[in-house]
Amino acid sequence: MGRIYFNCNSMIQLCTCMNKQLHNLSSRQLIVLVTVFILLGILVFLSIDIFVFSYDKDAQDLHIKRPLASVPTKIDFGPNVHFGIVIDCGSSGSRIFIYFWPPHSGNPSDLLSIQQLMDPTGKPVVKKISPGLDTFEKNPGAASDYINPLLKYAASHIPSVHHADTQLFILATAGMRMIPQESQKAIFEDLKNDIPKSFPFVFSDSNFEVISGKLEGVYAWIAVNYVLQKFGHGEEEHPLVWVESLKNEDSSVRPHMRRRTVGMLDMGGGSFQIAFEVTGKDSSIPKHRIAEFNLGCQNNDLDHTYKVYVTTFLGFGANEAEERYEQMLVNKASLSIQKEHEDLVKINKSEGIHPFHHHRKVIIKDPCLPEDLSYEIKKGYVLEGAGNYSACQHSLTPLLNRSRLCEQDSCSMNGVHQPEIIFRNSEFYGFSEFWYTMQDVFRIGGLYYSKRFEEEAKRFCSTNWMTLQSWYEQKLFPQADEKRFRQQCFKASWITTVLHEGLKFPKSYHSLRSVQYIQNKEVQWTLGALLHRTRYLPLRDIEKTSQTQKKHIWTLRRTILHNEYLIILCFIIVITAITLYVKRLKLCPKADLSRVPSMSYFMTEEGQNEPGVRYGNAYQYP
Repeated sequence: MGRIYFNCNSMIQLCTCMNKQLHNLSSRQLIVLVTVFILLGILVFLSIDIFVFSYDKDAQDLHIKRPLASVPTKIDFGPNVHFGIVIDCGSSGSRIFIYFWPPHSGNPSDLLSIQQLMDPTGKPVVKKISPGLDTFEKNPGAASDYINPLLKYAASHIPSVHHADTQLFILATAGMRMIPQESQKAIFEDLKNDIPKSFPFVFSDSNFEVISGKLEGVYAWIAVNYVLQKFGHGEEEHPLVWVESLKNEDSSVRPHMRRRTVGMLDMGGGSFQIAFEVTGKDSSIPKHRIAEFNLGCQNNDLDHTYKVYVTTFLGFGANEAEERYEQMLVNKASLSIQKEHEDLVKINKSEGIHPFHHHRKVIIKDPCLPEDLSYEIKKGYVLEGAGNYSACQHSLTPLLNRSRLCEQDSCSMNGVHQPEIIFRNSEFYGFSEFWYTMQDVFRIGGLYYSKRFEEEAKRFCSTNWMTLQSWYEQKLFPQADEKRFRQQCFKASWITTVLHEGLKFPKSYHSLRSVQYIQNKEVQWTLGALLHRTRYLPLRDIEKTSQTQKKHIWTLRRTILHNEYLIILCFIIVITAITLYVKRLKLCPKADLSRVPSMSYFMTEEGQNEPGVRYGNAYQYP
C-alpha cells in the first residue's frame, strides 16, 4: 500500500501564516477559500465511500455462508440440480430410491445437501418389486428385464434433461450374498450391458456390486447422522466431542472437536446391526470390526473423518431368532423324550419346558406365547402359550451364545468384541423392530424407558389369546396384524434381552430412541450410500469457487489500489490549488524569510515602514 508524506514544517508555517492574515481577506476571497476546503472534504468523503462500498461488496462475494449438512427444504428443479438413483436389492425384493441435490456451496467443509425426491402429495418416490435379484442365479440374462420397471419408474419422475447426468447405483445385500460370485458377476454383467440400451443414466463398474453387512451398517449410520445434522457446522446447538484418533501427516495425534454423532441399532427379520463412533484411542478393537472413512472431498478433512465400530449379527433378527428359539424348544423336547421313554410327563422343570404325550403329539409350554394360544411348529410338536414375560426373557438368554469364545475381551454376544460405550454422554437410535415392537402394539414409540416397557410387555404377555383376538377384531391396534399379535410377546422379550443382556445397556439408560422417521422422513441406508459414493463430486464446484475467489481478490486489490491513488490525487490537487491561491494572495512569505515581522508591522499603513526594522530583498510589498 502506498504512503502519503507531508512536510510538517511547511504545513505548520502555512497554517500559522494563514491564521494570522485571514482578517486581510475580502468576503469574496474568504468564500472562495471556504469553497475550496468544502470541495476537498467532498472529494475525500466520496473516495472513502467508494472504497468502503467496493470492499464490502467484494467481501460479501468472498464470504460463503456455510449451510448445515442436512436435508434441505423442497426446491424447484433447475438446470443445476443433480439426481441420483439407488436400488436396494434385498432378499425379498428390490426397492428404488431417488435423491436430488442443488449445486455444492463451494466450501470444502460442506457436504452435498441431498434429499429424497417426493411426489406431488409429499410421499417419497419409492417403488418395490419382487422377488429378489438373487432369484436370477440360474437365469442372469433376465436380470435387466427384472430391473427395467424400476428404471422406467425413475425416468418418469426425473426431468428428461437430467437423465444423462443422473448417477445410478445398484447395490445388493442379503440375498445376493448367498449365491456364488460367478452368479453375482453374471447378473451384474447383464445389467451393465443392457441398461445403457434403454436408459442414459451414468454408472461405472463399481456402481453395481454386492455390499457387505458391515458396509450396509456404515451406510445406515451415515444416513442417520446426516439427517440429524451431525455432520454440519452451523450455529445450532449440538453436543460436542473431542476426537483423539485423528493423525497429522507426521503421525501425531491431533485432538479435534466436532459434533457428537449418535449410535444406531437396527433389528430386521434376519440380522441385527449396531454401529457407533469410536472417538478415543482404542487400539484393541479388531480391524474387521472398525470402519474408517472420510465423507469429505479432501483427504485432510478432519471434520468428516470418522472411525465407526460396526457389527452385524446374522441370525439375531427377530424372525430368525424366533425360528432358532422354536428349534431349541423342539431339540430339548426331543432329547427329553429320548431320555424319558416311559414317563413323558417328567422333564426338567428348571428348563421351563413341560412336554407330555397327548394324541401322539408333544405339547411344549412356551412362555413367549400369549396364554391359551397353541399351534404346531413341527409334525408331532405343538407349542402352547404360557404368557410369562420374565420367563420368556430367561429362556431366550441361551440364544445370545455368550458362552462362545470371545475374539477379544470384552464381548457382547456370540463371541463378538464390543468396545466400551460411555453411556452417560451417548445417544442411540433404534430402527425396524425396535420401533414396531414399541409402537404398533404398546404405543410407546420414542424414548425407551425400561420400566414402562416392562410393564406393557408383562401386561400383554399375560393376556389370554381370546382377549387379544377381540382387540384385533375391534381394530384397536390398526398398525398391527394378527401375526404381530402372536409374535409380540416374543419380540418384546427378544429386543430387551439383546439390549440389556447382550449389549449390556443399563436399564437406567434413557437415551435410546426408537424411530421410523426422522424429521418426517424414512431413513434408509441408501441415503448414506449415495452420500459416501458421491463425496468427490463437489471438487468441481470447489475449483470454480476457488477461481472466482481469486478473481474477486484481484478485483478487490485493484479497487483498493485505484481508490488509494484517487485519494492521493485529490489531496495533491486540492493542496496545490490552495497553495497557488494563497501565493496569488501573497499571504505567505518566501522560503528565505530572515525574520518574522512583529505585530507592529501589521499596524503600519501601506507604504510605511515598520519602526526599527531594516528591509532587504527578502520582503517586497506592492
